[in-house]
Amino acid sequence: MTDSPLSTYENPLITRYASREMATLWGNERRFRTWRMLWIALAENEQRLGLNIRDTQLAQLREFRDRLNLDVAAEFERKLRHDVMAHVHAYGEQCPEAKAIIHLGATSCFITDNADLILIRDALRLTATRIAAVIDRLATFAETHRALPCLGFTHLQPAQPTTVGKRCCLWIYDLLLDLEAVEHRLATLKARSTKGTTGTQASFLQLFGGDHDKVRQLERSVAQQIGFDDVYPVTGQTYPRKVDSQVVDALGGVAQGLHKTATDLRLLANRKELEEPFERDQIGSSAMAYKRNPMRSERICALSRFVISLQSSTAATAATQWLERTLDDSANRRLVIPQAFLATDAALVLMQNVAEAMVVYPQTIAKNLAAELPFMATEAILMAAVTAGGDRQELHEAIRQHSQAAAWRVKSEAAENDLIGRLKADPAFAAIDIDALTDPARHVGRAPEQVDDFLAEQIAPIRQRYAGQSVTAEVFV
Repeated sequence: MTDSPLSTYENPLITRYASREMATLWGNERRFRTWRMLWIALAENEQRLGLNIRDTQLAQLREFRDRLNLDVAAEFERKLRHDVMAHVHAYGEQCPEAKAIIHLGATSCFITDNADLILIRDALRLTATRIAAVIDRLATFAETHRALPCLGFTHLQPAQPTTVGKRCCLWIYDLLLDLEAVEHRLATLKARSTKGTTGTQASFLQLFGGDHDKVRQLERSVAQQIGFDDVYPVTGQTYPRKVDSQVVDALGGVAQGLHKTATDLRLLANRKELEEPFERDQIGSSAMAYKRNPMRSERICALSRFVISLQSSTAATAATQWLERTLDDSANRRLVIPQAFLATDAALVLMQNVAEAMVVYPQTIAKNLAAELPFMATEAILMAAVTAGGDRQELHEAIRQHSQAAAWRVKSEAAENDLIGRLKADPAFAAIDIDALTDPARHVGRAPEQVDDFLAEQIAPIRQRYAGQSVTAEVFV
């Protein structure tokens, strides 16, 4: 059998779902260029603090920073069974004059952990920008439909009316909380920097002849050069794996909110009140040609469920790190952390795509509301009739009897709800304007004003903070 691109498994997060930006961010080229950037930062700062590293050595390292010889590194790894040392040797072949000082004083986790932190930082930034974009698009939708009355539900049973815009604000607020969590993780992310083999910095203390101040300066300056304001104050061989757990928990939070929103959209599509975009040539079913399945929302749920499941892996990894470190974190992290970001990114791309072109059917919404509103308006009708001079107990009994009769017709005969007609025909209610009392807008409370307040007070600052950071929402498949 001959090898071909189709002969082995391909990760659908890369080939079908995630954005090119996120996929490239976690790609090998980006990772290994970051490794070389770290080796350069280490050597530059070691030289500045007095170690015998020549300018020509640094120049050679910089010359080949982006000229990766990955085939050579792969050959070394097959021989050495050590990924970091394979790349040390591959880099050293390109930089023979600098070979002797590459990785000086460092442990593998200086490279792998600091690179992971850089990638996590950049991935969190992209994730935050995507969340903000989804919030912005949903906020536009909420503003447009701020006052469109619709049937509310509790227990998935008809409840007091709300508005389409107010319901959308519930979706947005979940994302707002998720954005706060992602931004917090980003703000508190630190570098591991130059902590040494078990976190004691013994190798660097030896290199600097016992000068503790220089060791501390090296740690701070390397961290600053790679873009971090602070370092984790104590570590074992790795930065705390609790950090990974907290980051993936934040992504899991995003996934939870997206899953809830996409589920709501699927329920509303079933009621024919609201639809995700459906393209002109799109096929809903191979058998049922009429189908308009909410495939984007279904995919959001599928991807989000995957992200939520990954939270258990990082939690277990953090819980099972022995003493200063055990290597059973490595393979798990290679899978979980990139894929958590890729799947979250894919779900956010889909949600932005949906939010930009959601279709609303106001007449169907009004029809569905009208079928239930008569029952919900009875309290207002009762109060108005009492105010007009009626007897509260007699009116209550009349409404009860009419309601039971109307409900029986709806359930047993599949007939329209005729409660309003019954009340209009009853002389006991002749003195009140029943049509005005059953106006849907009368029963949505402050929902439109709540939308206005929410957008002004909560969403406007996010829009200002992320102004100019636009991201596309192209769905490839």
